[in-house]
Amino acid sequence: MKKRILILGAGAIGSYLGGSLALDKHEVTFLEREKDISSLQKQGILMEVGGIRSTVSSADYISSLDQAQNREFDLIILAVKTYHLDGLLPGLIHLQDNLPPLLCLQNGVESEKRLASALGANLVIPGTVTSAVDCPAKGNIIVRKVRGMGIAGSHPMARDLVQIFLEAGIHCKYYPNPESMKWSKLVTNLLGNASSAILNLTSAQIYSNPALYQIELEQVREALNVMQNQGINAVNLPGVPVKILAGLIKYLPYWLSKPLLARMIGEGRGKKMPSFHIDLYSGRGQSEVNQLNGAVVRAGKKSHIPTPVNSFLTDTLLALIKGDMPLETYSQGTEAFLSHFSSTTMEIQPD
Repeated sequence: MKKRILILGAGAIGSYLGGSLALDKHEVTFLEREKDISSLQKQGILMEVGGIRSTVSSADYISSLDQAQNREFDLIILAVKTYHLDGLLPGLIHLQDNLPPLLCLQNGVESEKRLASALGANLVIPGTVTSAVDCPAKGNIIVRKVRGMGIAGSHPMARDLVQIFLEAGIHCKYYPNPESMKWSKLVTNLLGNASSAILNLTSAQIYSNPALYQIELEQVREALNVMQNQGINAVNLPGVPVKILAGLIKYLPYWLSKPLLARMIGEGRGKKMPSFHIDLYSGRGQSEVNQLNGAVVRAGKKSHIPTPVNSFLTDTLLALIKGDMPLETYSQGTEAFLSHFSSTTMEIQPD
C-alpha cells in the first residue's frame, strides 16, 4: 500500500529518498523554503543514481508545518542537518496530536532522544543513510556512492519501512539496536571531517601527515571507548564495514592502519570535501561538529571517559564557525595547529 509521506528538507538526502519514493508512486510532499518552491515545482527533482537519470515531477511542496495541519500523512522523514532541529521542534510539537511516525535520519546520537522527549518515544524511528549524495543545486542530486540506509528500533512500522525503501530501489537494512547503528554512523562521520575544515585541507592531505593522522585515530578511539563503556557495539552499515574500520583504528599500529584507512576514506568521499568544510566555507554560520565530536565529549563526561581530542576539535571548529577565530588561523597552517593542539591537550606520538 502506497504511503503519504512528508519529507522535512529537499536537500541531498531528502531529495534522494523522497524522489525515489515518489518514483515508486508514493505521495510525497516536501517542506522547503518558500523562495525555492517555485523552481522545484517547475523543474522537478533531477536525480542521477548509478548513472541513471530521472526527473521527479509528482511531488508536492509546502513552506511551513502549519500547512500540514489539515493534511494526513502516514510518515514524516526528518532529513535536514542536525542544527535545524531547534527550528523545527516547535512546529512539530504544535502538531503533536496529529503527527504520524517520524523517521529521523539526522547524524549524531542525540536527535532521537530530543524528539522522543518532545513528541513521545512512540513516534520516533531511528534511521541513517550511508549513500554519498551531492546536491550541486537545489532540486538536483547526484548519488556519488550507492550504499543504502538503516532503520532501527522496536517501532511497529520500522520493519515495514525497510520493505518500502527496498521496493523504491534503496538498499535498506533493519537493526534491532538503535544505539549501535547511530554510534557506528557517528564513527564514520568523524573521520577526515573536523581537521579538514579547521585546516582547509582535503582528507588525503590530512592522512598524509603522520601527526594529523594520529589525531584522526585518537578522536575515533575516544568515541570507541565511550561506546565500550556504555555497552554499545559497532555494527556494519550498508556499504560501510564499520566493525573492520573500528578494528583497524583500535588495534593496528599506525604504519599498518594508515594506508588502509586512507584508501577507505578517500574512496568513500571521492573528490568531495567533508561536510564540516562545506558548512564552514559556505558562510552558513552553522556546523554539525557539536552534534558529532561534541556528542562524544558529552557522552564521555557522563561516563567519566576522557575525550580531549574531540573536545579540542569541537571547540576550535565552533570558534571558527562563530567568527571568534579568523578562518585563516590554521588554514593550511599545520604547524600552528599542532602546536596549539599539543599545548591544549597533550602531545600525541604515532603508535
